[in-house]
Amino acid sequence: MFETFRSSSKLINSFTGHTNVVWNIDYATFDDCQFICSGSSDKTVRVCDVDNNKQVQSFNGHSHSVFCVKFSSYHYHNYCQNVICSSSGDKTIRFWDFKNNKQLQIFNGQTGSVYGIEFSPFNGGRYLCSGSGDKTIRLWDVETSKSLHVFNEHEAA
Repeated sequence: MFETFRSSSKLINSFTGHTNVVWNIDYATFDDCQFICSGSSDKTVRVCDVDNNKQVQSFNGHSHSVFCVKFSSYHYHNYCQNVICSSSGDKTIRFWDFKNNKQLQIFNGQTGSVYGIEFSPFNGGRYLCSGSGDKTIRLWDVETSKSLHVFNEHEAA
């Protein structure tokens, strides 16, 4: 099965722009348009329009590598906003409105690099988990911008 897939696969698109390692990507469809976002060691978050094969936005508010990026279905379904959430070595989580080219929120609280983020598959993605080099997992309420709980049981990042 894999050999069939491998032999018939071909490059469809290639997006350029980052000047260093790309750590993470995410894909979403908003208003019948396909988008890819990416986070990089060049400290930027970039958004590309898949259908038109072009970059539509770049954000450079992080002061260290961007390790994880996720599209927010919560913002889209509740506020009709096209939003990306990013986490970084600067210990922050940031929310970006890529349609209106602005930063919406910053979550502070982790005392180490934030390596991973994930929106909840329930409550329309209202909750966000973040994993950090400070050996914690933090649960956030996106609606209120509050940290709800810190899980401290990990022994390493």
